[in-house]
Amino acid sequence: MLRQARVTCPLDCPDACSLLASIDEATHTLRKIEGDPRHPITQGFACVKTYRYPERHHHPLRPLYPLRRVGKKGEGRFERVGWEEALDDIAQRLRQVIDQHGPEAVLPYHYAGTMGLHQYAHPLAFFRAIGASELDETICATAGAAAWEATYGAPRYGIDPEDVPKARFIFLWGINALHTHTHLTPFLKAARQNGAQIVHIDPYENLTSRFADEHVRLRPGSDGALAYAMAHVILREGLHDESYLERAAQGFAEYRAVAEAWPPERAEAVTGVPAATIERLALAFARAKASLIRTSYGMTRHPGGASAQRAVLLLPALIGAWQYPGGGALLTTSGAFPLNRTYLGGAHLLKGAHPPKGYFRPNPAVRHVNMTQLGTALTRLEPPIRALFVFNANPLVVAPHTERVRQGLAREDLFTVVLEQATTETALYADYLLPATTFLEHPDLYTAYGHFYLSWNEAVMPPQGQARPNTWVFAELARRLGLEEPTLYWSAEELARSLLDSSHPWLEGITLERLKAEGFLRLNTPRPFLPFKDGANTPSGKVRFDPPPPVILTEPQAEFPLILLTPPAKHFLNSTYGHIERLVQGEGGEPVLLVHPQDAAAYGVQDGKRVRIRSPLGAVVRKVRVSPAPMPGTVVQEGTWWEAPAPDGKGINWLTSEQLTDMGAGSTFHANPVRLEALD
Repeated sequence: MLRQARVTCPLDCPDACSLLASIDEATHTLRKIEGDPRHPITQGFACVKTYRYPERHHHPLRPLYPLRRVGKKGEGRFERVGWEEALDDIAQRLRQVIDQHGPEAVLPYHYAGTMGLHQYAHPLAFFRAIGASELDETICATAGAAAWEATYGAPRYGIDPEDVPKARFIFLWGINALHTHTHLTPFLKAARQNGAQIVHIDPYENLTSRFADEHVRLRPGSDGALAYAMAHVILREGLHDESYLERAAQGFAEYRAVAEAWPPERAEAVTGVPAATIERLALAFARAKASLIRTSYGMTRHPGGASAQRAVLLLPALIGAWQYPGGGALLTTSGAFPLNRTYLGGAHLLKGAHPPKGYFRPNPAVRHVNMTQLGTALTRLEPPIRALFVFNANPLVVAPHTERVRQGLAREDLFTVVLEQATTETALYADYLLPATTFLEHPDLYTAYGHFYLSWNEAVMPPQGQARPNTWVFAELARRLGLEEPTLYWSAEELARSLLDSSHPWLEGITLERLKAEGFLRLNTPRPFLPFKDGANTPSGKVRFDPPPPVILTEPQAEFPLILLTPPAKHFLNSTYGHIERLVQGEGGEPVLLVHPQDAAAYGVQDGKRVRIRSPLGAVVRKVRVSPAPMPGTVVQEGTWWEAPAPDGKGINWLTSEQLTDMGAGSTFHANPVRLEALD
């Protein structure tokens, strides 16, 4: 007998889809996942990745019982143990580390393997209760967040995605939306039917480029120069909205002086975009008035990424687009969820911290570790990290400078515990590998960063084997350590009630009971939603044009003259689906490097052959696909692949550095200097 249950996709995607799971009651088997037609964003369809979730849920590489290492680190040799034995030993080892080296010798490494607040955020309460080192979660969003807050303030939100059909001109700027925000597509199509022009700005041609009416390729990291040149044209033609700028903005005069120094001809030399194209698009953008820029965190991943993002985000304010439904910008909707986060992740346990922004507030009183620099933290930090807990993440594949991360994980004096749903590369280095539940096996509350719907999940299947939720594991460790803080032991329902205990009008009438009955509820945001019609969320209440963002270019090196980009792939979501055979085959069976014909000729590489890619940090081997898709001087590998499908068994982050962005201390995955070496 098949039972259908409604659930929310937990993965790191703006869509936070409402899904229908078909479950075989007799065998407790997940048979099918499909989109929920009732949800206004999901609209009855799921992405190609999510349709394969049943294969992930029941995959042979899923650990089902607690495992203890018996071989060398990295060999993946484990023995099965019981939960009591595993937890007792972990607690004892943890107590020894704290007694001998202090609590800051303990580090949690985690990210967005699940976006449910109970399993994503609340485990941090355990680490804050013991005084562990704080992990600064920089690998994805902090540069973009810093850019947005420096411009429009906090909390962070833009236009209502359901208003996109009202836009009359749309820039998809630095985002492959058809891969990474799939459910925006129907709204984009509706905007096009209503007369909107859609222009994709990206260094390489991809699925979104082919969907758009026009694709504009620019050199990686030159977005700020392009934005200033567009502003130059708008100002020259008098198409800026003086009344809006006077009423709602500050620092415009200083910004104007910088923009006037960037004529299209100067920008063409920097960006590779023809001056005539810059002129034409700037005029179309300004004259449409209800113009929209959908941008992404991905465009910030180079040394000047946050400043470039600021320059782009100021364009809608320059023309007063925020005054029109569908006009403005969208980076995230996450700040639109005014939950009461007082106790989430142990925020109340922090001493001397400011009120929380976003999901978490880091503790200024303890040591901080930037997750983008995990390799250095595990190999060079003094005093050393002695105990590492990894959950909701796979750092050996996703973190920069893989060789250094691997060296750190291989330390015999580092006690590592990994909570996982798959036997990842990171899991092979665990002293204890603990089986984690999937979103189908535990309840949780979900926000979104691509729409305004709050969702609740029940556990719709019993856990496979002896899998347990993250919060259960840390609560059991807390008991063994004698921790009395009550929030460490909260259930998902208790946390949800605390989060919903808010007087904010956008949450009025939204209760856990209603969420349980209906599955998802829309926030009570105004309609039409014009959040920055008369100002912004900055301390002054105005959009900040000051200080004008600098143009910080990504420069190739003499020895490494190409720039490597590593954007998302259609069939993967970070490393979550990297072991699903059909999805791997859907991406071609092995990672491929896109090389422009000019660069292929210069380096003597051929289509279908393999090439060595070398950066200052190391080298990997990849199959070449000669294609006009990337800009000359730019090479592209789509997707964060597991290491096994690569011909040399190495992930792409063997090449990437721990360099940080100009604001937000974020990662610079799209600024890797490399060269190509032909293989015999």
